[in-house]
Amino acid sequence: MSIVKINVLSVPAEQRETLEKRFSSRAGAVESSDGFEWFELLRPVEGTDQYLVYTRWRDEAAFQAWMEGPMKAAHQGGQGGPGGQGGEAGGERPKPAASASTLWSFEVVQQAAPKSA
Repeated sequence: MSIVKINVLSVPAEQRETLEKRFSSRAGAVESSDGFEWFELLRPVEGTDQYLVYTRWRDEAAFQAWMEGPMKAAHQGGQGGPGGQGGEAGGERPKPAASASTLWSFEVVQQAAPKSA
């Protein structure tokens, strides 16, 4: 079964729009990666300033390959990334939108989909 990685980003209210714009302009940074299965950016509704960046992968090896390849290159090359921390092309790196980041890892042990009619 798949693995899930959830990046927990603490984002001050004044940086929410910046973070969401950076994710929307990430131009398929993860979608074409081998072993990638799913992505969601979850905005907090109440009681927290933490966004959740949910990704699902075929296995740990696929996630690590993405971390060491495309994700690392995007952050070093200033093209944005999973934490919305990347820079502007040809310019100075902007201030990070998140004030803290924690990565949670899970193995999928059960899953269900809607029953078809």
